Order: sequence, then structure tokens, then C-alpha cells
Amino acid sequence: MPNYRTDDIRNLTFVGHAGSGKTTLTEALLEKSGMIGEAGTIERGNTTTDFDPLEKEFQSSLDSAIASIDFEGIHINIIDTPGFPDFRGPALTGLAATETAVLVINAQAGIEMSTRRLMRRAKRRRLCRVIVINKIDAEELNLEALVRNIREEFGPECLPINLPAEKLSTVRDCFFGTEGETDIFSLADAHEAIIDQVVEVNEALMEKYLEGEELSREELHDAFEQALREGHLVPICFTSALTGAGLGEFLRLCKRLLPNPAEGNPPMIMKGEGENAEQVEIKADPYGARRGPRVQDHQRPLRRQAQHLPHLPGHGPPTRSCTSATAASRSRSATCSRCRAASTTKWTPASRATSARWPRSTRSTTTRSCTIRTMPIPSTCSRWVFPSRCTASPSAPRAGARSRNWPRR
Repeated sequence: MPNYRTDDIRNLTFVGHAGSGKTTLTEALLEKSGMIGEAGTIERGNTTTDFDPLEKEFQSSLDSAIASIDFEGIHINIIDTPGFPDFRGPALTGLAATETAVLVINAQAGIEMSTRRLMRRAKRRRLCRVIVINKIDAEELNLEALVRNIREEFGPECLPINLPAEKLSTVRDCFFGTEGETDIFSLADAHEAIIDQVVEVNEALMEKYLEGEELSREELHDAFEQALREGHLVPICFTSALTGAGLGEFLRLCKRLLPNPAEGNPPMIMKGEGENAEQVEIKADPYGARRGPRVQDHQRPLRRQAQHLPHLPGHGPPTRSCTSATAASRSRSATCSRCRAASTTKWTPASRATSARWPRSTRSTTTRSCTIRTMPIPSTCSRWVFPSRCTASPSAPRAGARSRNWPRR
């Protein structure tokens, strides 16, 4: 599996009303990218994301499922969510895991109940939103009226980024492209409208655009992502999962313009309650994965537990330097609570009786007048901290014997 960087990852959540074609669209994208040899169908029950027996029986998604696509050097993670209101929970949790919400609309049914609610939820979470008008191959469609209804319902920031052409068999890009015939609207007018909407978020770019200077793809890319993050633009795409129209253009849109995990809006985290609640800004730490927990953080529980350890007959209460130092290797020296002799810590092989229970090496501390031997401490900082036994004391138990005060495993 290729080792993708963060810049090469796109995370999408497909949401929409039941029957809008989310599962079929996911299956068609998997086939288009070459991830599967042949697209499955809901009727045959062999789709990638509807694998549950109940989903195959009822021919509808009942839970969220993840599919991954490798396309032209990028890795796209798609969460296919159920559309029925009874299973709204998996759809909402899918929105919390991605940076972009893709609202799939049935071109024949238009805007439905779940379409409105999920659009509001995505906007409330400050997600980048994309509208996909699916099933443009259906009969008796009025796509121009549907686009106008979408803009009236969700705002004027919803603008087409491509338009169907050649009798709905393909689509043409109207963000970078300016020429060509389309089945609905005018490609030049759609290009001008979406460019005007994008440059409004950047004053310097707007001045350059109004002066008639040509804008580079990099400048348009940065302004486009800023407009997506701020909710100033909601692009509209046209696809057909059955005929394959618009699938390649949608994948290229994901590659060129949609945000990666580092570019999306961070989740909203509130500190406090009620009116006093304040939003906390979360920033990614580029070195967070390289920083492991400090050794001192693991040793603090050992220090606290050392004060409550049982002790052997004839010995005084175990001191912190005698028990925790030899167990946790926090210090290079230790002092026995009985003879108070200075010692140095070293590694010695475990005895035969000990190695049967603990196959690792034990840590033994040798002093001038006694030998302090402790049980091996697991490398994961276990809660067990065993007391030491002093062989110099006459009251110490004989070798191999178990004291009643020893904690059992």
C-alpha cells in the first residue's frame, strides 16, 4: 500500500435522502478508479458498502460503511451513510469524521426532507459542502429548475462547477473552462459566476481580477478552498452512476480543489457552559506523532504506590529509594530499609523459580551487606511493584519461599 502524505488524502461523507443513489455512486466511483473490476448493484446485493445481510434483504443502507479510492496519486476515503431518518445517527457520526460533506440529490425527486436537515447539520459543523446531482440519465428531468430550487433553498452560494453536455452523456468543467456547448445554461456565464464568487473572499485577488489580469490555477485553488471553508461557495456537480457521466470530473475535483485533513475547518470545541461558553481553537501539532510520553509520567504511579506496599517480616516500612528506585530504574542507587547500605543497580538473570512465572530478567541490586532482589517490572508500567527481600537479615524468608505478605499475581 502506498505511503500517502496528509496532502494526498481526501475524506468525504456521502449524505442525502434514501434513494438518492449514494451507494450506487460509491460503487461507480470504485469501478471508475479501478479499485474493483465491476460495479455491483443493489438489486443483486453485491455492492461494496452494503454487505450486511439485512441491507441486502431490504436493498437499503442501514449503517455507515467506508470505501477507499486511489486516484492519480491521491487517496480518497468515502463514508457511505444511510438515508432513512430512522438511521440518522450513523450519518451524523460520519460528518464528524471528515472535512467535506457531499450532499447527493436525486435529479428526479429533487430536494427532499433529509436533504434539508443534513445540509443544515453540515453547515452547523462548518464542513466544506459539495452538492452532487445524481441520476441525470433519468427521463423527464428539468435540471435548470432543480438548480434554481437549490439556490433558493440553500442560498446563492450554490453554483454549478460543471454542466452536463452532449445530451447528458458527459459534463464540462466551468471553473477552469470557458468554451464549449452544454445542455443547460451557458458555460461562459457559469464560469463568470463561480469565479466572481471565489474571488470575493480575497481582496487582492479581486483587484487583480477586476483589472483584467489573468488568474493562475494556484491562486484560484487557494481562493476556492478558502471559499469552501468559509461557506461562501457550495459547488454543484452533475453525475450519473449508471452511465458514468461526471465520475472522472468528480474525482479530479476531489484531487484539485477539495481540502485535505490539514486544510479543513477544525471541529468546534466549546469550553464552559451556557452563555459563558467560549470556542477553543484547535491546531494540529506537526511534531505530535514524534513526541512520546515522558518516562517521568510513567513513574509517578510507582512513586505513589510505593508508600502503600506490604513489607517483609523483620523489615521496616519500605522506603521509596529501596523499592521504587530498583523497580522503575529511576535512580542509579538504592538503600535497603533494613541495613541502610548504599548499593548500585545492575541486571542479573532470573532464578529458576522466578523465571517460571516471569520469563524476563529480574533486576537485582547488590549492596555491601545484603542483596535486594525484586521481581521484574513489565515494560508497560504495570501497577505491580514488588517489595525487596534482604538476604542479610536473619528474619528474611529463605530462598524460594513465599511470604504471606507478598502480593499475589
